[in-house]
Amino acid sequence: MFDHRYEKDVAITGVGQSEVGRPSNKSAMRLTLDACLEAIADAGLQRSDIDGVACWPGDNNNGDPFSPVGPSALKSALGLNVNWFGGGYEGPGPLTGVINGAMAIAAGLCNHVLVFRTITEASARRVNKQAGALTNKTQGRDSSYAWQWFTPFNVQSGINLMALYAQRHFHEYGTRPEQLAQIALTCRQNAMRNPKALYRTPMSMDDYMASRMISSPLRMFDCDVHCDASTAIILSRRDIARDLPNAPIRIEAMGAALNQPWSWDQISLTRMAAFDVGQMMWARTDYTPQDVGSAQLYDGFSILTLIWLEALGLCPTGESGGFVEGGTRIALEGTLPINTNGGQLSGGRTHGLGYVHEACLQLWGRAEGRQTREHRVSAVAAGGGPLGGSLLLVRE
Repeated sequence: MFDHRYEKDVAITGVGQSEVGRPSNKSAMRLTLDACLEAIADAGLQRSDIDGVACWPGDNNNGDPFSPVGPSALKSALGLNVNWFGGGYEGPGPLTGVINGAMAIAAGLCNHVLVFRTITEASARRVNKQAGALTNKTQGRDSSYAWQWFTPFNVQSGINLMALYAQRHFHEYGTRPEQLAQIALTCRQNAMRNPKALYRTPMSMDDYMASRMISSPLRMFDCDVHCDASTAIILSRRDIARDLPNAPIRIEAMGAALNQPWSWDQISLTRMAAFDVGQMMWARTDYTPQDVGSAQLYDGFSILTLIWLEALGLCPTGESGGFVEGGTRIALEGTLPINTNGGQLSGGRTHGLGYVHEACLQLWGRAEGRQTREHRVSAVAAGGGPLGGSLLLVRE
């Protein structure tokens, strides 16, 4: 039986990120170019070396702030000659661009794929405070099949869906508000050491508990912070990567499975797609959760980080609340540092690739001011509900 696991032939060789603004004065394309040119230079490449482009979701939103720039627009702006490029919403969430780009390289279509993610929701919300991907869909400005079932039940924001997951986790496992709070508190502590982070003032447990309840049991500080930013990474053939300036960060394994309905409300409320994703990822590697030295886990809402901890086997199912309680284990100096750039709760909603960017900085020892102890293995996960993808990254 053929059992070649394609991702092992692919490495991350460079990363880049624009400024993170709330809002930025730069256009979406300018932010995108800043990130992409930085990533290309970081990999020791020229624009002429890039023969693939990928992102998620792509140009299909026609300038919507959730995805204002896609692969075709970037190809034109950078003057790239590519053998393959792609985008599109369908896929395992914010890491779809990485997964598709890696497959393009493994299939022999490309040598170097530029993967990027641009978002300008902070600028949009300056004009319309209701602007946001889910709000637009549920209010009828999008014809996507699934969203029509949510509006009659007053699902006007993603937090209404996430609150279902949080409430069920509290009920099922005895998770407590002060445990959930530790995700927000840890992210704020890390953000205070990241000059790009949007929220860098101290936050106490009292501050968290006093913040406004948005959709019980989720408070204001359980929600990510909209921003304008672009993040880019370079994927390269592993054999070529060894000759480039940075130590290759091998994509050791990926998770992208969904064995439940594609629905935010019909899947398991305590497992989501995340457990399918985690099971797939660990089935593709000989590494184990005990090998992971840091984890960048999606915190669009704090409850998602708890679920990803369990889904990736970084703590037992149902025990994430106790695992993070007090914050010692997940702090920069802890046994499993998480969201070391401040995550999306305090760093800014860079929506997926920001976690990959941070994981690479940590593995390369370049996360100035917030560097964890040296380690070679990092886990990255992004998405919520039926959207989910994960990467196990290993520095060679």
